[in-house]
Amino acid sequence: MDITKITRPARKLLPLKTCGAVIVAAGSASRMGGIDKVMAPLGGEPMIARTVRAFQDCDAIKKIVVVTRQDLILPISQLCAGMSKVTAVVAGGSSRQESVHLGLNALAGEVELTAIHDGARPLVTWQLIDRVVRAANTYGAAAPAVPVKDTIKVVSGGTVQSTPDRNSLRAVQTPQVFDFDLLRGALYKAQTEGAQVTDDCSAVERMGMVVKLVEGDERNLKVTTPLDLKLAQMLLEEEL
Repeated sequence: MDITKITRPARKLLPLKTCGAVIVAAGSASRMGGIDKVMAPLGGEPMIARTVRAFQDCDAIKKIVVVTRQDLILPISQLCAGMSKVTAVVAGGSSRQESVHLGLNALAGEVELTAIHDGARPLVTWQLIDRVVRAANTYGAAAPAVPVKDTIKVVSGGTVQSTPDRNSLRAVQTPQVFDFDLLRGALYKAQTEGAQVTDDCSAVERMGMVVKLVEGDERNLKVTTPLDLKLAQMLLEEEL
């Protein structure tokens, strides 16, 4: 037998499941020095509009729910009026976990995967969204991440306890994408057990689920302070 003619069959691609997005923009922006970051101007439009549009432009996303403060439901609904995938703008809860839960309720029964994204990450691209959705389609849970540049110290009482190997550390971003039922069940379990999770990956990790990390984007920064907003504006201007 001529072994040179033996080839491995190509890996079968899984059909892409229906994916909806929950964009969480219900925070109080306490570190923004009085700036309402959700509606802060960025590149000539409110920041939240730029965030939502990236999901509108991604073919892998079929539906979008925006979770925000009660007082912003009307203005954000007006901003999203021309975005066909936005099916609801709903009020958030007292915590991020509760806001995500309310967003999932608005998507329930319509999607198999769900992407959870911070509304304050306005420089996310449709390409990054697509990459994470396809990874979650295969693995059930996925998130973008970038290498940590700074040396990290574990501290207690103001003194260094240990220095983790920087090569093993990653800064995780959003969107984080999951099997819909998996995430909803994980968040419910965390809530009933009184566990405070810092992101949605943490909730599914508590259940023993492995999260697939994909290459993130350093430009996909989270606007938390006025300096972050200035950096985001500078990055946008570089593209012009």
